[in-house]
Amino acid sequence: MKKGTRLDAYLAEKGLSDSREKAKREILAGWVKVDGETVREPARPVGENRDVAVERPGGVFASRGGEKLAHALEHFGIDVRGRVVADLGASTGGFTDCLLERGASLVYAIDVGYGQLDYRLRRDPRVVVRERTNVRHVGRAEFEQQPGFVTADLSFISIVKVAPVIRDVFGPVEGVVLVKPQFEAEKHEQKKGVVRKPDIHERILGRVIDGLLDAGWAIRGLCYSPLKGPAGNIEFLLYFSVGIPGSPETPMADIGQIINRVVREAHMNLDI
Repeated sequence: MKKGTRLDAYLAEKGLSDSREKAKREILAGWVKVDGETVREPARPVGENRDVAVERPGGVFASRGGEKLAHALEHFGIDVRGRVVADLGASTGGFTDCLLERGASLVYAIDVGYGQLDYRLRRDPRVVVRERTNVRHVGRAEFEQQPGFVTADLSFISIVKVAPVIRDVFGPVEGVVLVKPQFEAEKHEQKKGVVRKPDIHERILGRVIDGLLDAGWAIRGLCYSPLKGPAGNIEFLLYFSVGIPGSPETPMADIGQIINRVVREAHMNLDI
């Protein structure tokens, strides 16, 4: 048989994996099949006419962010099947990947950066890539299909500052945003970029939710992320809607109690 290309190089060249190193890990994990048979040898030669497939198990996303969003969708009972979604701060595509796996029909992957989105997602016809795009400067006319669901994983900016844009550009809409206390905290509330104390987490969440309510958002749920962020930061996921008449929301009287409970559970289970 004529010698072909190394399997790990083949996956990278064909866009089945976004790098040769990642392809090697996926081969060793047993996720790669050649002509229906699992191959665990990265150096195995592969010819051009072979049937090569990467079968990633459910829950394995382009980044850890996908696991965070998957937890929120399950926790809040959200079904995104057939929906058009705007993913703000898409980065490498963890949220986008999760949304596609859960059945979203189209995802606008929006990020201020460039070249970060996983190559596999970049080539997916269900993904519209909007790079070098500041979320605060997008307009409704830029979307051929209007998103009915929004996700956001933003860094170095408060979600409160983006809330009016989400309301005006995407509303009526619902969605899930990742609340990162390290980007919501005052200088005295964190140390070396980390927020550690439960009472400060409660204060930050209360302040964020007040800001979102002022922007017209309805708060429909709150949970903590099962995975910590950089440097061990505990993060939170908030389910919201805006501009949807009759949309269920958490009574104002209950918000303080919910924040207290969620923060307490986060610190207890994540063992900070």
